[in-house]
Amino acid sequence: MRGARVGVLTAIAGLGLLGLTACGSDSPGTVSAPLPDQQKAAAAGPRPNLVAQEVGTLGVVLTDQEGKTLYRFDKDTAKPAVSSCYDDCAKKWPPLIAEGRQLTFTGVEESAIGTVTRKDGTKQVTINGWPMYTFAKDTSAGDFNGQGQGGTWFAATPEGKKAAGTAPGGTSAPQSPKTQASQPPPSSDSNAGSGYDSGSGY
Repeated sequence: MRGARVGVLTAIAGLGLLGLTACGSDSPGTVSAPLPDQQKAAAAGPRPNLVAQEVGTLGVVLTDQEGKTLYRFDKDTAKPAVSSCYDDCAKKWPPLIAEGRQLTFTGVEESAIGTVTRKDGTKQVTINGWPMYTFAKDTSAGDFNGQGQGGTWFAATPEGKKAAGTAPGGTSAPQSPKTQASQPPPSSDSNAGSGYDSGSGY
């Protein structure tokens, strides 16, 4: 992103804290303090960068460094940050793991970025408390097939809110009660066109 502020975060696995360093330049900076030796191997892998950019009809949402859309899950909580996606859910919605890696970010407030400890001890990236995930069926940069899945999964904005755009399948984020009140009453078939998954919710 030309002219965008780029920063760097280092996830410190042992303490579960984020060491913060910010860069004012237009290119990613480097962390002043080296990572602990036991984390260097993990740090050598792909960095789960956070980038705010336009994606399809969603508007500006978060993606990782590969351009994969990042999502939030309504069954999680932000205060406190808790992930509810494990086992089969985590296979379909891989959590964005920060442990032992540098996180570069652009278009995101540094104060919004954090982590939550999962059951296996890994650190999952959060935005304003909401755990972040990718979607296994998003195979290319710019895909947003997870938008509205199960009525509980939505692309995340840089503030951690739900993106209001429509997914390729036609499901969008729920409207506010005020907006919904102005809509015509639903048809007698409550499932018609809802786009919601009546199964597990993920």
